[in-house]
Amino acid sequence: MKKLLLLALSLGVAHCRPAAVRHGGTPGTLTIAFGSCNRHDLPQPLWDDIAAQQPNVWIWLGDNIYGDSDDPAVLRAKYDAEFNQEGYRQLRERGTTVIGTWDDHDYGRNDGDKTYPFKAQNQQLALDFLQEPAGSPRRRQEGIYAAYEYRVGRRKVKVILLDDRYFQDTLFRDAQKVYHPNLTGDLLGTTQWQWLEQQLRTSTADANIIGSGIQFLPQQHAYEKWSNFPAARQRLLRLLAASRAKGVLLISGDRHIGEVSRLRVPGVAKPVYEVTSSGLTHPATQNTAEPNDLRVGPLVNQKHYGLFRFREQGGQLRVTASLAGDEGREFYAEEIKLNP
Repeated sequence: MKKLLLLALSLGVAHCRPAAVRHGGTPGTLTIAFGSCNRHDLPQPLWDDIAAQQPNVWIWLGDNIYGDSDDPAVLRAKYDAEFNQEGYRQLRERGTTVIGTWDDHDYGRNDGDKTYPFKAQNQQLALDFLQEPAGSPRRRQEGIYAAYEYRVGRRKVKVILLDDRYFQDTLFRDAQKVYHPNLTGDLLGTTQWQWLEQQLRTSTADANIIGSGIQFLPQQHAYEKWSNFPAARQRLLRLLAASRAKGVLLISGDRHIGEVSRLRVPGVAKPVYEVTSSGLTHPATQNTAEPNDLRVGPLVNQKHYGLFRFREQGGQLRVTASLAGDEGREFYAEEIKLNP
């Protein structure tokens, strides 16, 4: 047992927490809400809508504040403002469990990568915002990645949150603000890849949610995305197949739009879905026709959040994924089959 513990610590903290979540809904259900791209100084009309869904878990997917500063006092003040924002405070006080990762703006610098000199400092500020315990191994590791487990009746859902900044290789952006692929570059770093492989290969969950600040599947737009690091993207897709992890669902932010993408991955029994939810406070309303051959449903360019509703039914775990907005509006919903 001691050897297993030492191995887990050497690969990065697991942070698997079985089901210490509030259940305000029907027994045998689990509701997970998520979103990104949030400015503390803009109107935040969605928190009451999110709270109305009675989520057991809220996931921050990055750009949780627009810190964009090397000064820890600046970042802390912005985090404090968001933490005390009335709607968000009420969500927490109702018992919703909050977890999260980061992207570049809360990392500290737009398009920040592994060369950013203040990443260790800013990791602690981000974990303070997420109320990570002082003695947590997550505070001692390099990078903000972590994993959690939640019960849905007799079934389990695992949430794996990646850090796509701390170890990211450099990416070139030209004068037209187009990112050029780094054909051999990496996003996760050796230790995080080992940790991710361990999390997937040993997972006993019926659904495995993997979260990243930037998009996994879309390849056609000119902005930040996993396909700017094609070797890393292919490595991830191969790992999904090799690990045989059940019910893989991808979630991401960054883009100031919402969309659902679907890809058939060789070796994976069911299509892999990615739900991008990005635009809690300032969506790209001008973006009306961005190409994405993998998209199912609409491109959402209004303020929105993402939602998974898991339920145990007939001995199986089922999930409905949706993108929703202000005043109870639902932009898109789809029942996703998790089992062969």
